[in-house]
Amino acid sequence: MHVGILGGTGPLGRGLGLRLAAAGASVTIGSRDASRAAEVVEALHRRWPRSLAVEGAGNDGAASCEVVVVATPWDAVVPTLRPLAAHLDGKVVISVANALVKQGREMHALAPPRGSMAAVVQAEVPKALVAAAGHHLPASELEDLDRSLAADVLVCSDHPEATRSAMGLLASVQGLRPLDAGSLAQAAAIEAFTAVLVTLNIRYKAHSSLGLTGLGHL
Repeated sequence: MHVGILGGTGPLGRGLGLRLAAAGASVTIGSRDASRAAEVVEALHRRWPRSLAVEGAGNDGAASCEVVVVATPWDAVVPTLRPLAAHLDGKVVISVANALVKQGREMHALAPPRGSMAAVVQAEVPKALVAAAGHHLPASELEDLDRSLAADVLVCSDHPEATRSAMGLLASVQGLRPLDAGSLAQAAAIEAFTAVLVTLNIRYKAHSSLGLTGLGHL
């Protein structure tokens, strides 16, 4: 599968792209500045001199891929998506954005106009199949391919095809367990909880992620 990552030059975009490429996907790291994307990808290849199918492009190039991940900062989601909406019609689009703001030594969740950033994404690209996923993954852990992962990833969508596709991608990454958390309405609570995890990481100087008990071996 060819996965495009809009705003993929940030920590989460880079890390997720690396992990998906290591799992066998072809990945296009997108940026509003194609030269910036090329520089980031070159640095990734220098750091991880192995056969990884990762390339850099403008965001329009990333939007042309089979599955598209929206990994821009939350306040850049709308201006990034609007000129690309036609490229995303009918595609699975995975939103990983969290609307957070730092207050002292805590992160606080903001309330986006539609309740969640995933709902904002769906409104901007109404013909796309939007899923929300990956909000609780620690970017620094993702970007270090020598580190083992052990995390549950909550996935929610109003489109069964988007849920299946997102869960399949995430399941391909060793150490990740995707869980179907229901409709896109659940994204508001999922995104907001990221503020709690980041606050814990600040306080304890850690890189925590989400792990749920009681579900057995799925």
